[in-house]
Amino acid sequence: MTYQTVNPATGEVLDVYPNTSDEELRALLTRAHDCYEGDWRHREVEDRARVVKAVAAKLRANAEEYAQYVTLEMGKLIAQARGEVQLAADILDYYAQRAAEFLQPVSLNERPGCVVETRPIGVILGVEPWNFPYYQLARVVGPQLMVGNVVMIKHASNVPQCARAFARLFDGIDGAPEGIYTNINASAAQVAALIDDPRVRGATVTGSEKAGAAVAERAGRALKKSVMELGGSDPLIVLEDAPLEAALDNAVWGRMNNTGQSCVASKRMIVVGRKRGATFLDGLITRMRALRVGDPNDPATTLGPVSSDSALKGLLNQIEVGCAAGARVALGGKRVDRPGFFLEATILTNIDSSNPLYTQELFGPVVSFYVVDDEDAAIELANATPFGLGGSIFTADIERGRRIADRVESGMVFINHPTWTAPELPFGGVKNSGYGRELSELGFAEFVNRKLISVSPAGSPPPSVSQAG
Repeated sequence: MTYQTVNPATGEVLDVYPNTSDEELRALLTRAHDCYEGDWRHREVEDRARVVKAVAAKLRANAEEYAQYVTLEMGKLIAQARGEVQLAADILDYYAQRAAEFLQPVSLNERPGCVVETRPIGVILGVEPWNFPYYQLARVVGPQLMVGNVVMIKHASNVPQCARAFARLFDGIDGAPEGIYTNINASAAQVAALIDDPRVRGATVTGSEKAGAAVAERAGRALKKSVMELGGSDPLIVLEDAPLEAALDNAVWGRMNNTGQSCVASKRMIVVGRKRGATFLDGLITRMRALRVGDPNDPATTLGPVSSDSALKGLLNQIEVGCAAGARVALGGKRVDRPGFFLEATILTNIDSSNPLYTQELFGPVVSFYVVDDEDAAIELANATPFGLGGSIFTADIERGRRIADRVESGMVFINHPTWTAPELPFGGVKNSGYGRELSELGFAEFVNRKLISVSPAGSPPPSVSQAG
């Protein structure tokens, strides 16, 4: 695994970074574990909050520098890169502000004298992807540091500058001990060794099904908690009564944000009604055709590159195989004739259940478009996927939208809005999209010891046989 910066807009290799050696990795783990055992876990929540707030403030103060790293390494449009920096800072602040509340002991009213307290468990290993290089880190770092855990991160090999920049946020922060946050350029074998080490108490992955399954299997064998945020093929259902123009605008944003490289992108458009479907497709073609390919640092660019040459080739192969199985290209479908890893904005139709595209995730600027006759067919199609991350329903009838949302098999459903994220919203899926939650109070509680403290009066007799569990 080579950690290197390759500019997706040009294809140029800019920097190569050394892998962390086994000896270095052992030393870093020892430092992290010592930080947890000897310092961080014992801090008052207010002390931890001061550190995390200072990190968020430093990120905001250097927002432009940090946004440039994202655009350089994975090709995100510069305005979206700036937005990601702010979102990451917001997540850190959210947990710094809410942790004291989340850590409050919970009394068990049915059993006087019993409380459940929330305690940290140790070193948490994160394996994180390239598509949101700071947001993915913040949603691990914020809750884990605030609960009293420490974090080691193996970031994606194609965003090493982003990874190193995030680690530097802790440098010079008053009260931030060495080992609180550790960035590693690790191999798959080294990740496995970390999971096996008893000092690592949990693992979280955002990435592919393959990566998630490998880490989950390893963690399971070691009886360690894991959280998996994996792929998605989110449906966007447009009902007969949905305001058409607003639904179209949201559909384009939901599919094309981050050049479509988002697990919660609106990957499958499902329109109810044949006539409306034809109208919607025309509007979708018009909007996506108007997207402007160019340098992601140019504010006028609205369609940037995909992240890598391998990502581009993978998408082109999926399109080719899908078309051989009967899909029709309504727009795009080809590599853009210019340096870098650019794919035309693409719409595919005529995808039936025998087509590989029917169940695959398309991680890029490609829409799978469907038209169905009624609500039941829309729900059946929405659920005809191994994934279950998010979904969207567009309708003028909110109560109808709620009823349909209840029938969609996913961890999140948004009505009249594409699937998206915010610090206070729990994020996660079902089926092959993984398990566990990040963000909100739910994300705070994933890697903790929910510890029962039961108090009985001095001199209490032992339990009777009838009370024994």
